[in-house]
Amino acid sequence: MIAPIPQAFFTERLARRRQASPRTIAAYRDAIRLLLGFVQQRTGTTPAKLDWNNLSSDVISAFLNHLEAERGNSTRTRNVRLAAIRSLFSYAVLQHPEHALLIQRVLDIPPKRFDKRTVTFLTTQWVDALLAAPDPKRWEGRRDKAMLALAVQTGLRVTELTSLNCDDITLGDGAAVRCEGKGRKQRPVPLDRPVQNLLSAWLNERAGRAGDPLFCTRTGRRLSRDAVAQRLGTHTQTAARSCPSLLDKSIHPHVLRHIVSA
Repeated sequence: MIAPIPQAFFTERLARRRQASPRTIAAYRDAIRLLLGFVQQRTGTTPAKLDWNNLSSDVISAFLNHLEAERGNSTRTRNVRLAAIRSLFSYAVLQHPEHALLIQRVLDIPPKRFDKRTVTFLTTQWVDALLAAPDPKRWEGRRDKAMLALAVQTGLRVTELTSLNCDDITLGDGAAVRCEGKGRKQRPVPLDRPVQNLLSAWLNERAGRAGDPLFCTRTGRRLSRDAVAQRLGTHTQTAARSCPSLLDKSIHPHVLRHIVSA
C-alpha cells in the first residue's frame, strides 16, 4: 500500500527537510491529487488501497498524456506535474527499496521538450473585452471580474493570485494587495480606484475570514492554476464575440502580466 507515503512526503520531506514554500507544497499536492484521482477513475481503486503496481511508468505516462489531451495543460505544466511525481517517487524509493525497479522506471520518464512560446501583449481593446466577459449576474462572474481586473492592474503571477487571502487586500488610504513573490519576499502592490471598487464589492459578497482564500469555489476551496486558466479560456471565447481578433491569440494566465508591461 502506498497510502502512508504521500503524507510522509509532504510533512517530512517537503515541509520539514526542504522547508518548501506553501506555494510549492500546494503545487505538488495538486499534482499528486490529480494523479491519484486519475488512477482511481481508471482502475476503480481508491487512493487508500492503491499499490505500487497501480503506479507503473505506463500509468504515469498515461496520466501525463491525459493532462495535455483531456485537461488542456501546456507542456510546461505537464513537466511541472512530472517533477512533483518524480520528487514523491525519489522519496518513496528510500522507504520501499523492494520496489526500486518499478520506481526507477518512473524516475526515468523524461520531461517533454517544447518550444518557448512568443509572448503575447494585449491591447486596451482586448483587455476591455476580457473584463466585460464575466457575467455580472452570476457569482462566478463577479468573482472572475474582480480576479481578472486585479491581475491586469497589478501583473501578479498566477501563483501569487491564487495564493491571496482575504486579509491580503487593504482598501481605502494606501490601498494595496500584499503578495508573496519568488524567494518568499512579500511586497505590497498599490491598487487603483476601479480595482478597489471591484474588490470591495467582492469581499463583501465573499464574506470570508482573514485567512480564507480571496478567490475560491462556491464550496470555499482555493482556485487552482488550472481553474484560473480554464476560466480565462471561457471568458476569452465570450470576449471574442465582440473582439474576434482574440481568437488568433494564445491567451493564457501569464499573458495577463504582459498587459501591464505593454
